[in-house]
Amino acid sequence: MDKYDGPLGVVHRLDRDTSGVMVFARTADAARRLAAYFKSHEIDRVYHAIAHGSVTAGRIETHLLLDRGDGLRGSHGHFRRVRGAPPREARHAVTHVAPLEALAGATLVECRLETGRQHQIRIHLAELGHPLVGERVYIRDYKAAPIEAARTMLHARTLGFAHPRTGKQMSFEREPPEDFKELVRRLRG
Repeated sequence: MDKYDGPLGVVHRLDRDTSGVMVFARTADAARRLAAYFKSHEIDRVYHAIAHGSVTAGRIETHLLLDRGDGLRGSHGHFRRVRGAPPREARHAVTHVAPLEALAGATLVECRLETGRQHQIRIHLAELGHPLVGERVYIRDYKAAPIEAARTMLHARTLGFAHPRTGKQMSFEREPPEDFKELVRRLRG
């Protein structure tokens, strides 16, 4: 039996409205190792989302900033014309997007994170012209009528990593909650 040396520790975070899988550490050593996995991008993270419009497959690679020039987080050069290299504080971000199902006015997509930056999926899809359904922040530039939802339709479906003590590869998966599934059913009809 492992000896606990403190309360459960949160290793990563999800946005407030995002549902899905999270990992917590039971020991300080596990927390350090898991944090290192996240920092070195050795974690398998798969999200499902409902995005406005017809989303195509692709790899999105940008440098994210806390303020793209209008008070919102965003990609370097997206809001304002690029002038030189990204600033030091910009964080490299890569999202792989694959459409799973065409819906009425939206697409059910799978997003695999190569990096994991705050609001990365929400920003990347919004900047492509496909903000998430239920999005309240990164939807300013969207011209069509938004599909209403009580929350941002983003779900952390899969989380995989090497066990911090044994090194054994582990993977955890969670089906989306009922509100997510109900919206998919409604948009199919």
